[in-house]
Amino acid sequence: MVAVDRSYTDRGEVPLGGYAALAATFTAGAALCAVAARRLGVRLPDRIPLWDVALLGGATFKASRLLSKDKVTSFLRAPFIRREAASPAGEVTDEPRGSGVRRAVGDLVSCPFCTAVGVAGALVGCCACAPRAARLLGAGPGAVTCGLAAVRLELDGAEGRGLSA
Repeated sequence: MVAVDRSYTDRGEVPLGGYAALAATFTAGAALCAVAARRLGVRLPDRIPLWDVALLGGATFKASRLLSKDKVTSFLRAPFIRREAASPAGEVTDEPRGSGVRRAVGDLVSCPFCTAVGVAGALVGCCACAPRAARLLGAGPGAVTCGLAAVRLELDGAEGRGLSA
């Protein structure tokens, strides 16, 4: 376990060793993906179409929310978190539990911003090796994100016109 100077935090343990282990795992995974792509003869594209960036961005957003906040995926997070609150919209607020690596994983899986890094890395790796499969994977969550944005815009417009949803 990494010793933490008290001036770094006054809220208790910060699992820096666990964070380092997670960062090393991500880096090793990215390196293995690069080596596998090289051995398979995958050539990186000269440019990435803007549509692919938008599609993978929407998919990353939706998938990271699904993995870190949705009730349906709570079983994946359960060993590392405890439920703090639930909302009627199907999202939950989780609090990491434990210490060390367990706490670091709890921090990771309960934070959509943190989860997005891994999701984006996996989608970009997939896009480099199998662009058609990556577009297919991205189309589902990306379509949901666009649909939800359209509904939100419609609701905002209805409220602005004095209508209720």
